[in-house]
Amino acid sequence: MSNLDPDTRVGMVVARFNSAITESLLEGALSEVARFKIDPQTVVVERVPGAYEIPVALQAMAFSGRFDALVALGCVIRGETPHFDYVCGQCADGVTRVALDAAMPIGLGVLTCDTMDQAVARAGAGGNNKGAEAVEAALETLSVVNQYPPEEI
Repeated sequence: MSNLDPDTRVGMVVARFNSAITESLLEGALSEVARFKIDPQTVVVERVPGAYEIPVALQAMAFSGRFDALVALGCVIRGETPHFDYVCGQCADGVTRVALDAAMPIGLGVLTCDTMDQAVARAGAGGNNKGAEAVEAALETLSVVNQYPPEEI
């Protein structure tokens, strides 16, 4: 990413629900930030109860003017009711809405899995950590967005 500054300001919203998984996603995300040589002091991590609450926290962060890119980290595992579908859909729709309304890159690292084994496999080490991938997506997108600053009128 040739046009990313080491002082790029990254915000992350992490769901506490399924914390064993989300903390692993966060570890991967923070490792990826370091790989991009971004100063860890510029990274802010906020926690919310679950995936459903992620979009409103992202929205507050996006419109604060304090961040260049954001990352959403969470884990929803299918249960016996349709609750899974509602939470996953609303979370993804909300993240998209915030990204478009704020014109800000947001990496979506919210796992939507059928089983805990699937979640563990996607939040693990060894190059398969969706938290790291969410950071990579957000920062690569930021690199593109930075090429097109808004015109002054």
